[in-house]
Amino acid sequence: MNRNLWLLALCQGLFLTNNVTFIAINGLVGLALAPYGWMATLPVMGYVVGGALATPLVAQTQARYGRRISFQIGLAVAVVSALLGAWAVAEKQFWWLVAATVVAGYYSANGQLYRFAAAELALPAFREKAVSLVLAGGLIGAVAGPNLAARTRTLLDVPFAGAYVVLAGVALVAMLLMAFVQFPAHQPPTAQTVRGRPLREIARQPVFLVATLSAALGYGVMNLLMAATPLAMQQCGLGFDDAALVLEWHVIGMFAPGFFTGHLIKRFGTLTIMGVGVLLNLLCIAVALTGVELHQFTIALFFLGVGWNFLFTGSTALSLGSYRPEEKDRAQATINFVVFAVMALSSLASGALVVTSGWTWLNLGSLPLVLLTGVALLWLAAHQRRQPAA
Repeated sequence: MNRNLWLLALCQGLFLTNNVTFIAINGLVGLALAPYGWMATLPVMGYVVGGALATPLVAQTQARYGRRISFQIGLAVAVVSALLGAWAVAEKQFWWLVAATVVAGYYSANGQLYRFAAAELALPAFREKAVSLVLAGGLIGAVAGPNLAARTRTLLDVPFAGAYVVLAGVALVAMLLMAFVQFPAHQPPTAQTVRGRPLREIARQPVFLVATLSAALGYGVMNLLMAATPLAMQQCGLGFDDAALVLEWHVIGMFAPGFFTGHLIKRFGTLTIMGVGVLLNLLCIAVALTGVELHQFTIALFFLGVGWNFLFTGSTALSLGSYRPEEKDRAQATINFVVFAVMALSSLASGALVVTSGWTWLNLGSLPLVLLTGVALLWLAAHQRRQPAA
């Protein structure tokens, strides 16, 4: 871990503080302001849709201006969107709240690239560990996010408006830290710049396909269950403080393994660790189906978090070998776009399913996605055994 990686890990933590706070409050605020109950998670969905829409623009900005300037623009957008969200909540403007989260998606599209930037700040032999350790910075969000949501809920007269104001301050702190990260020298593309292979050729590679599918479905299942948790717990008679505690342990599960996931990948192989992630997701669903007490929510969401870490860190490490340096912006943008698209669908389905069908059916509905991820990993393992050179 060098100085740049530590700073980037802190920025990752502040990015996750924003994400976790959004998850903790947007569904509940949406439920209070939405015209219909099934629309409750539209603000959560807006955040993800905004990220998907911003992905091509962020890729262009990264290619033209480099990592630091692009990341700083994303943080500036985070400040504006958080203040717009505070105004929308204060004025009880549901659609303006959705608009604010869509705008905030630009920040999310940048933040999703922190893990790829981490690989560029370390020697090639330590890329997996760098990715894993920067993701571990999300532990800041694990503690700060739920507590920020709980402690700022009544900061202003309108419930939760203060949380959005504080998030603007969090983004300003991240801007200051990002200014000190020394990224590799950036060379803007010119007419003579080598463009690399066409995107369709990159995307046809089995490694790229499985890395993208695993990242998207791993994030989609995690988002499907996590976004619905505050609403499901409210339906089961559990309070917001209980939901904040569950989300805290969930996000600890997401990022605490980052301190050793890279070591596990180096020792046991990427596909093996991703397979363990699939098994942990299955274990999460099994626990969730046993009941709706506080300890069952806590254990299930913790397993979900660790499973996500193994799948997402593994898929990122897997993808690094599927594209060349000159192809990184297009390849990374494609991976993130697919991730955001699946997350958008899962965000909408999350609110609709938990409100109309309940927590049990929501978990059963996520089961095919987890199994599909497992099948994809087995297929890639078999393909690599047949073609060792791959």
